[in-house]
Amino acid sequence: MAGMARSSAAVVAAAAVVALLALAPAASTAERFVVGDAARWTWGYNYTDWVIKKGPFFQNDTLVFMYDPPNATVHAHSVYMMRNLADYQSCNLKAAKLVAGVTQGAGSGFEFVLTKRKKHYFVCGERGGIHCTMGQMKFIVKPKSSACRDD
Repeated sequence: MAGMARSSAAVVAAAAVVALLALAPAASTAERFVVGDAARWTWGYNYTDWVIKKGPFFQNDTLVFMYDPPNATVHAHSVYMMRNLADYQSCNLKAAKLVAGVTQGAGSGFEFVLTKRKKHYFVCGERGGIHCTMGQMKFIVKPKSSACRDD
């Protein structure tokens, strides 16, 4: 009988654990976004509008920058992270950090995970930053806490 009481207690304990897990909120899953959708990372696309339409973004979401490597018909593109808003607005690449070179956008693209809840200033820095200077190929994203995803 003592063995039966122990196994009954184990069954009750297991049922309690299952019940608690069912009540716990589901873990937020990060999402993956191809920057620019079908247009990808290219000249002539409004990335600020893309951020507005796709947002909000959350911590641990992944941005995928896809672009063709330079060739006879394709200009080079890259991905730089600007240090602050002033550098972003002026396209000042002096203190910018190169996060993806001209060949890294090929194939399945370059993935950047938004691990920090801070503003991220992305620009194309090729050809002296002309794509940024012309107001193209740049955007800002500030991810929210992943705990807010279900709100």
